[in-house]
Amino acid sequence: MNQFSSTTKPTPKPVSPQHSSFMAFDFGTKRVGVATGSRMLATASPKGSIHAQGDARWQQITKLIQEWQPDALVIGVPYHPDGQPHENTALAQKFGRQLHGRFGLTVHEVDERYSTTEALASGAKDADAASACIILEQFLRSLS
Repeated sequence: MNQFSSTTKPTPKPVSPQHSSFMAFDFGTKRVGVATGSRMLATASPKGSIHAQGDARWQQITKLIQEWQPDALVIGVPYHPDGQPHENTALAQKFGRQLHGRFGLTVHEVDERYSTTEALASGAKDADAASACIILEQFLRSLS
């Protein structure tokens, strides 16, 4: 048993039929990728990355949420290839709880293993935003 074994994969929350627009985050300690998407179109678009920490990060996230007004949020939660949690798993889940606490929006978690690898392999200029887009598209596909 490792030190992160108490961090377990969450049971997916039901997605309200009223939720049609989403904002996704690829959490990182130095950068956070952002994407928005629509349930109706089942597509996502990268919106760039936040290169800030602390209050500056939250100011930028607040601005994006006010601009795009998503119905719910989606975060990528990383795991080891074997599905075991690691330090960043707990940090991403904490970030999700903070999003919910600050904005009162439902936060859905998506297993984001290999999203950054996929983004880099596709030649993305902003791998974090592209990864957020991949995470959101995976989430939107799960709704159909």
